[in-house]
Amino acid sequence: MNACIVGWGHTPFGRSALSLEELITTVTREALADAGVDAADVDAIWLGHFNGGFVPMNFTSSLVLQADEGLRWKPATRVENACATGAAAVFQAIDAVEACRARIALVVGVEKMTAVTTQQTTQVLANASYVEEEADRGITFPGLFADLAQRYFAAHGDHSATLARIAAKNHANGARNPYAHLRRDLGFDFCNTVSPGNPIVAAPLRRTDCSLISDGAAALVLADASTARAMRKRVRVRARAQVNDFLPVARRELTTLEGPRRAWGQTLEQAGCELKDLSLLEVHDCFTIAELLLYEALGLAPVGRGAQALDSGLVYPSGDLPVNPSGGLKAKGHPIGATGVSMHVLAAMQLCGVAGDIQVPAPQLAGILNMGGTAVANYASILEAVS
Repeated sequence: MNACIVGWGHTPFGRSALSLEELITTVTREALADAGVDAADVDAIWLGHFNGGFVPMNFTSSLVLQADEGLRWKPATRVENACATGAAAVFQAIDAVEACRARIALVVGVEKMTAVTTQQTTQVLANASYVEEEADRGITFPGLFADLAQRYFAAHGDHSATLARIAAKNHANGARNPYAHLRRDLGFDFCNTVSPGNPIVAAPLRRTDCSLISDGAAALVLADASTARAMRKRVRVRARAQVNDFLPVARRELTTLEGPRRAWGQTLEQAGCELKDLSLLEVHDCFTIAELLLYEALGLAPVGRGAQALDSGLVYPSGDLPVNPSGGLKAKGHPIGATGVSMHVLAAMQLCGVAGDIQVPAPQLAGILNMGGTAVANYASILEAVS
């Protein structure tokens, strides 16, 4: 029995005046109202919240209950799986619905990242690496993905301009997304030029190659297929897969993103469809090199030739398979626990035809790839429009 998304809520991403609790309660109320579901009818709650030191409070699952008295006594569980925390929460809720353990499930993803300094944020995120070989040696995630870019460039030539094209595409998309952190079309020339406004962060990655530090929250309501038939709107979770790889980078060949490739292959097989059947993709562009490698891992282009997905126009809003029409993590922002939930919300909005200025024409199937760490925890899903 497939679960269906029947409602959602989403705050703007960016530096928010709202507290962690306020972010949670805001999207919870929005999602319940959007679904037309009374809080008392929710069977269980999952909160995706990475934290790791962004805020002092670690025990946050019951903060969702603050949104409505009707949520009191509902089982609530906090889920964490690095940058894939949001998708992990979504998948656990789907498991409960499909196992008939819950008829209606509420998922909230949230992060409050800006309450600490950039240096502290960098360290919190670095601790999601294989600490003894990576974070403890001063290696950060920009450094890890910069090394990945260097390896790719060594094998396939300098693709700095390709990364800039990806950044420019996603910023142009984000400029049209009211939820995006950075709603400004920066253009290719700015993204491709090292300048005081676009310095090198970790060579060859520039600031425009790196996702943003953002606050934000997203929520969705899931229902079983029978219950969903009576809802105003519904989007079916047609297929999904989770694949985990080794944590140490030293044990993997990263430039092929084998974990995402396997998760995506399993999801396509389960869905009984091919890449050409999809209408759009929301993928984990924590760094532009990640999106480039995902073009190859997901089959949009051959290995070493990811730039072809840009050359052909395939991944642009007017192409046959737009990638990150929301602006992606690059422009929309990356509040860790909220990201995977946001991906599912934005994809569901597309399939219901309510995505506004970022709407893809007549979409039927949407693919999502949310990954934690350097392609360690990989969650792929395909959502389907249901009339």
